[in-house]
Amino acid sequence: MANDNNITTTEAELNQSGEPGTEYFMETLPGQDRYVAPIDETPLQDVDSVDESAPATSMWADAWRTLRRNPLFIISGLVILFIIIVAIAPGLFTKQDPNSCDLANSLSPSSSGHPFGFDLQGCDVYTRVVYGTRTSLSVGVLSTLLVVLLGTLIGAVAGFFGGWVDAVLSRITDIFFALPMLLGAIVVLQMFKTSKSIWKIVLVLALFGWVGVCRIARSAVLEAKNLEFNTASTALGSTPTRNLFRHILPNSLAPIIVIGTTSLASYIVAEATLSFLGVGLPTTTVSWGGDISSAQTNLQTDPLVLFYPSAALAITVLAFIMMGDAVKDALDPKSRTA
Repeated sequence: MANDNNITTTEAELNQSGEPGTEYFMETLPGQDRYVAPIDETPLQDVDSVDESAPATSMWADAWRTLRRNPLFIISGLVILFIIIVAIAPGLFTKQDPNSCDLANSLSPSSSGHPFGFDLQGCDVYTRVVYGTRTSLSVGVLSTLLVVLLGTLIGAVAGFFGGWVDAVLSRITDIFFALPMLLGAIVVLQMFKTSKSIWKIVLVLALFGWVGVCRIARSAVLEAKNLEFNTASTALGSTPTRNLFRHILPNSLAPIIVIGTTSLASYIVAEATLSFLGVGLPTTTVSWGGDISSAQTNLQTDPLVLFYPSAALAITVLAFIMMGDAVKDALDPKSRTA
């Protein structure tokens, strides 16, 4: 008990010691000295102070603030903006018809007005690369929008209502998840190869590509529906459907946007692959995949005919992958590696 009295000091004893700024030490055993700073040296009001004049912010505002400072986002955004301009207005970059071919120019090298030369059929490679941007980008964007819409709807319904609804939709998702997207698309397109169009490619890619978004949406809704705002909304008399579309889905969009952005590049590659295999778009439609397929026969003698559409495809896919990584880091800070 004597030791306990030696190592304790009351608040009154501390208040009776020295001037402000003096170091105070308790009576302790050797090696157990404790420093107690004066009150005026630790202004607690400054530690937890909040700037009340600062404007209100949100997750989306914070994400945009992070994105605009990310060089990866700026570079990929500029490249994607240029690609979109080329797809919308190819006439600004070339005045020639991509389907205007002359066998007399077959495999001719680059010349004035034809910087990429000509392919085997005598078509201007530069013009076809420019006009192929619209086809590939259209398939990628439309497929992504349809996949995100379908996958989000199914996943949100399964995660919100649960029970037998979740069980049935989850089993359907598992069935489609077991089917490889590219293999399934080839089989379906072979069944309907008499009619080829962009919309058919989009629908087939969406048919086999929605399962990934569905799983992400289901997980996000399962997490959001147990938060306080949903309980409060229900207590105020809001219906389940209103809660789902008015409160829960808007708070579950971040991971869905991330996977949608990163998946867009894969659908551009899928379209090019299907066209390369001859089951995608018809030969009359200008696309990068079709031009790559046509140029493979002259790979050894004229590799540049294959290089230009392949380079355009690679740059576009790389830009969207970089954009997806930047958006992922902004909306999901836990995924950042540095």
